[in-house]
Amino acid sequence: MLYLRGFIVCICCIVLLIVQSGHGSEIIDGKEVTPHSLPFMALLKDKTPICGGILISPVWVLTAAHCGDIKEVLLGVHSINQEEKDSRQVQEVKRFPHPCYDADDNVNDLMLLKLKKPVKKTKTVQWHELRNNIKAPTAGTKCLVAVNVTVIDREKCNSPKYYNLKPFITSSMICAGTDGNNSADTCQGDSGGPILCNGQLIGVTSFGTKCGLKEKPGVYSFLSEKHLKWIKKTMKKSDI
Repeated sequence: MLYLRGFIVCICCIVLLIVQSGHGSEIIDGKEVTPHSLPFMALLKDKTPICGGILISPVWVLTAAHCGDIKEVLLGVHSINQEEKDSRQVQEVKRFPHPCYDADDNVNDLMLLKLKKPVKKTKTVQWHELRNNIKAPTAGTKCLVAVNVTVIDREKCNSPKYYNLKPFITSSMICAGTDGNNSADTCQGDSGGPILCNGQLIGVTSFGTKCGLKEKPGVYSFLSEKHLKWIKKTMKKSDI
């Protein structure tokens, strides 16, 4: 069973899936990071915590489209269960899901959230700016999703032993999981969080089958050239 982890006239390329949201994040075969060492991480809420996100500018957060009706963004959070009043910043948001998001095929699983006002840059709240061009990581590349995962060849990920084209893993998706020696993976509640390769933001957590399965690695929405154009166009148009 597939789980989501955690909408211009356009020519849509196929990219995405639906994840079951949890009330807390789960990382498989990982360990807790140093508090606030990833100051661009965001916690997204409706009535309860739903998903993760990435602060990419003083007023914009990037996440997954399947995260749905987000009401608030919390920044400067290390633990959901701690109040951390001195470090947290809470903002109401306006949602901009990708116009070509397809929940059935898990395509274009991206959403921008515009904050009500710019954040205050502090030690615990900082943004991770997008680069103009992002190169897809090659198979074997070590990447970080709050736990180290290994990129898996797309052809292999589509093979009968892995996802068997259900869904089809497109060029706008990245498969990443175990290196064969562990069960590294994201899980329910991690949707919309970043995947970083060599310190560069390359995508967001999208979906997977259960958690920690070697032949069902996590799948991430890759920030392709088309996706970067949509992000920049949306941000610019909203500022007019």
